Amino acid sequence: MAEPPATNSGKILKVGIIGLGEVAQVSHILLLNNLSSYFQITYICDVSQQALEHCSKRVAGATPKTTSDPDELIRSPDTDVVVVCNVNAFHPAQAILALQCNKYVLVEKPLAMNYRDLDAIIAAEKNSEARVFVGYQRRYAEAFTDALKEIGTMDKIEYIRVRDIIGQNSSFVGQSGTYPKRFKDYPAEAGAEMRAVEEEMVKRALVDEYGVEATPETMTMFRLFTGLGVHDFSAMREMVGMPSRVVGASLGLPIWNVLFQYEGFPVSYESGIIDVPRFDAHIEVYSREKIVRVDYDTPYVKGLPVTMTIREKIDSAGGEGYQERIVRKTYEDPFTLEFLEFHRCATNKTAPKTSAADAREDLDLIKMILQAAQT
Repeated sequence: MAEPPATNSGKILKVGIIGLGEVAQVSHILLLNNLSSYFQITYICDVSQQALEHCSKRVAGATPKTTSDPDELIRSPDTDVVVVCNVNAFHPAQAILALQCNKYVLVEKPLAMNYRDLDAIIAAEKNSEARVFVGYQRRYAEAFTDALKEIGTMDKIEYIRVRDIIGQNSSFVGQSGTYPKRFKDYPAEAGAEMRAVEEEMVKRALVDEYGVEATPETMTMFRLFTGLGVHDFSAMREMVGMPSRVVGASLGLPIWNVLFQYEGFPVSYESGIIDVPRFDAHIEVYSREKIVRVDYDTPYVKGLPVTMTIREKIDSAGGEGYQERIVRKTYEDPFTLEFLEFHRCATNKTAPKTSAADAREDLDLIKMILQAAQT
């Protein structure tokens, strides 16, 4: 894919990346290298020295500075913006520090795992010149934004199906041609700290904020919802807003189902992780005379298109007929489009649609589901 032209600002943002795991190696480092008219990776951070050595060689242009201290990277004058893609436990603290340093920060989902931490981020934004950009990349796919316009032409929505039943991530990463590596040369106390912080965050949400018992089952489902599920919840919310209630939920592994009730129509959400190496993720919106569907493929194999399919009743001279169109407007992947929008927001000092306040509604949805499943 040819590199797109530079934005009107012509500003190349210096990027610091925190966390050099799978998403950084498979997607973000290579993507930012390709977008060299927009970004230059100048700093990378990880607790693993081997990861730092490996990833510094994969950065195009000048060799980036390396550190195991996120604060050092965030505060450095060698970073204009920050990308946080490390473990969930440290997302809130690092997002808040970036805001305190007036630096735009893209945080991979989930931004936070409970209201306490998310509200602290929103409060930090109020005293900052910068904003948080949450990594809900599916919402930046051009097929998705086109589908929003098509849905706007419907007389009345009758039903929506949201499906996200996918194979193991390793199946797709192994075929991505990026050859990521996992490293274990981090201190044992760092791993213990991460697990303790993350568990406290999960229990804070379940017990203190949702009133749900923190069992192994509820904790597993909560982690799945804040990981895989928020992609679907976030896109659903942008399409049709928040549901009025959860009619019912069947939660368990490997596949789970939820039925949402909106004013005038239901939404069926089905998701799961199985061993068949297939990525079946789509949103399908039904009216009486038109059906609009967006199909996603794995983001870890670059160049697979996101498509929109329109099926509709048509009137012709010979009477009623049927028309089906599959629209693939671009091969630009959602991650690329997301980072281009991140650049636009950071250079123009504007707020993204995938904001911290927007992400708070995903916690509202998860709360509704888990409380309904408990009754």
